Amino acid sequence: MGAARAGIEGIAGERGQLINVAYRLLGSLAESEDAVQEAYARWYALPRSRRDEIVSPGAWLTTVTGRICLDVLGSARVRRERYVGAWLPDPLPGPGGRGQGSDLADLADRIVQDESVTMAFLIVLETMTPAERVSFVLHDVFRYPFAEIAEVLGRTPAACKQLAASARRRVPDAPAPVPADVRSDAVRRVKEAWQNKDIAALVDLLDPAAVMTADGGGLVGAALRPIEGGTRIAPYMVAIADRAPGLELLERTVNGAPGLVALRDGAVVTVASFDVAEGRVVRIWVVRNPEKLQPWAAIGAALGAAEEEVRDVP
Repeated sequence: MGAARAGIEGIAGERGQLINVAYRLLGSLAESEDAVQEAYARWYALPRSRRDEIVSPGAWLTTVTGRICLDVLGSARVRRERYVGAWLPDPLPGPGGRGQGSDLADLADRIVQDESVTMAFLIVLETMTPAERVSFVLHDVFRYPFAEIAEVLGRTPAACKQLAASARRRVPDAPAPVPADVRSDAVRRVKEAWQNKDIAALVDLLDPAAVMTADGGGLVGAALRPIEGGTRIAPYMVAIADRAPGLELLERTVNGAPGLVALRDGAVVTVASFDVAEGRVVRIWVVRNPEKLQPWAAIGAALGAAEEEVRDVP
């Protein structure tokens, strides 16, 4: 009985790693959860004798999760062609600001936040073919050997190596790293200018070639196409503020980087991510699709309460 319990606990302990892999492959918390659940269902559907033969259950689960994600990525391309407006990955709440109360919020809590979950990086992953993305993520992010990746893709290790190399060419050269305090300061100043409806200040904070992309999923109002240029983005942001009186902006970590969360009547209605270069904002990703904000829904009140406590400190 003790050995059986230890085996069950060991299998359950793989869940966090599987969720981390699946989110980077799919960019969707709900789809990641479904993929991992399906992998576990297939594990427990195996005859006991077959399970006992598997030397590394974690490797088996990773292989199956990868195959499921590969299938999902293939069908996702078709679904996203029918998506209303731009599709963006699900935004992740940052450490210490997630709260509890929903399955997706708890799921987000399991994901390690590093450079491989920034919105900028996830957007680059979207440009890859499904096979390239699986090979690149498993090898370059999680350091899986190509022999194991070959089991996922059903190809030779050499072919998987070529896929990863092809995917790597899609990743732009890394710019000079921007210190965390510089990124935070840029986002803070955007927040202040946005709250003050100061178009001139916003234009100054935005790179002239900045791009804003919004995801409303056809469920709420959002620009259907990217808005290009700081002089166009700034008045658009102010117009949003004019149309939404009572909107409250909070600085919070989003996908491991400084971002903004907009609350209205205590509910999170928008999550914005930023890419900063040379002290100016070059990209803004705005997620308004309520289905993608579910991990934030349970913490809207907590975010507001925390902000009130900060304001009350003398």
